Amino acid sequence: MTTIDTTAITVELPEAFDPRWSRLPGIQVDGRRITIDPAEYFVRFESNTWLVADWELVKFQLLEVDETTESAVEQLALDFIKQHSESTSDAARVVATAYEVYAYLFREEHLAGLGLPQITADHLRMLREAATLMALNKVELDGHISNVGPCWFFPAATSVVFDLDDEMGGMLDEVYHGGWFNEHRRIESIKAHAALGGRLVHGCQSVPDQSGGVVAPYGASMANFRDDLAAFKAGWIEQVYAHRVNPAA
Repeated sequence: MTTIDTTAITVELPEAFDPRWSRLPGIQVDGRRITIDPAEYFVRFESNTWLVADWELVKFQLLEVDETTESAVEQLALDFIKQHSESTSDAARVVATAYEVYAYLFREEHLAGLGLPQITADHLRMLREAATLMALNKVELDGHISNVGPCWFFPAATSVVFDLDDEMGGMLDEVYHGGWFNEHRRIESIKAHAALGGRLVHGCQSVPDQSGGVVAPYGASMANFRDDLAAFKAGWIEQVYAHRVNPAA
């Protein structure tokens, strides 16, 4: 691991996170305060800059804008990012922005439309927490994956933290993927992720092949991204699962 900056990342969020996040290396949760030691938390940490835009701007200037025959939603998001995003090395700002993005995307009003009665409001909270931490992962324009934390591997991380069995962990991953299959949610996702400087991309097609997700910049090489992910994912997934309190879960 090439460490750019090992300074602890500390952020206080509007919602208290589950204290069991501390089961993963390098992360401590004390109510709404989260502290991350990059040297311990990340399995690959090569960049300490991220692209972000102000969430309030996204809410009022992008979320309510409809695409047209002349400007698709992806173009709206790209134009917004070009105009309003900025590079930051403040990881706490990234996490705080991500919290707002995922509080919006995984809000309870979506429960009725999921078609998954097993998924509850508590499960949506799990998704909000995991996706918020996922925002520290990073892909470069050339497709190289520069930052990888445990939440890259969504079902693995949630099984460790929330004691989910494989079936429920996979079900939660399906909700995470669901923006691909429900156009209304996909459009919401594209707009909201402009606050994190890109679009959410997945390395997998579904639950059996958990390859995680990351907010990647528009224009990033997905071919290189796929190849880089394939080279490391199996061993790193096992590293995350090794922290299960109940290995048989």
